[in-house]
Amino acid sequence: METGLTGKRVLVTGASGGIGSACARAFAEEGADVVLHFHRGKERAEELAAELSGGTVVLGADLTREDEVDRMFAAAGSLDVCAAVAGVWPSADVPVWELPLRRWRATVDANLTATFLTARGFLRQLEGDGALILVGSTAGLLGEAGHADYAAAKSAILGGLLLSLKNEVVRKNPLARVNAVAPGWTESAMTRGHVSEEQVGRISRTMALRKIARPEDVARQVVVLASPLLSGHVTGQVVTVAGGMEGRVIHD
Repeated sequence: METGLTGKRVLVTGASGGIGSACARAFAEEGADVVLHFHRGKERAEELAAELSGGTVVLGADLTREDEVDRMFAAAGSLDVCAAVAGVWPSADVPVWELPLRRWRATVDANLTATFLTARGFLRQLEGDGALILVGSTAGLLGEAGHADYAAAKSAILGGLLLSLKNEVVRKNPLARVNAVAPGWTESAMTRGHVSEEQVGRISRTMALRKIARPEDVARQVVVLASPLLSGHVTGQVVTVAGGMEGRVIHD
């Protein structure tokens, strides 16, 4: 199916991670020119660039730092699409009454502030009818005990930030769009050690499809939302990629 992404220039943040690298591959398969962002995974990003077309660009930046984000967008060139994938899930289960302020601030910065700075940088340079895709989490829709910092940051992305941006972006171009995906449990380096067969059995009690997602499942939805042909009249929406997850147990 034609997506209309051939020749489009696409920035994928967090491209050295599982979902980010899958997004980069998916956009490259559609004929897009991909710019790969990394923070600490330089070697993985460079390996991915070698796997993709020779024109793939690799850029490093700490997305919580305004100066580094500005330099990244200056080096990226004119962009049509941005997939703001980068984020951090702190694996330690810590209830709010034990949650250090230092972790709260670090988690909010790594997810919400990084997404804000990425969105701002992309929209500042946008000239055409581009697309911005934010990446949230089911934690932002249903909450996540022991990870209130992460859930709060992702909820802000999927709520106030997304809905404000979709109304603001049309001031740049009347056809520009902003959407989001909300992955549930997904196989990645970030969730390694948390998705054994036994753990999946426990996790999937709240899911109609009793399995966890692969990064490619999320990436395909990101591509669909980026496509001006498949999603040209879709904006301000959240696509949940979580196997029908609910906030209650639906399997014994």
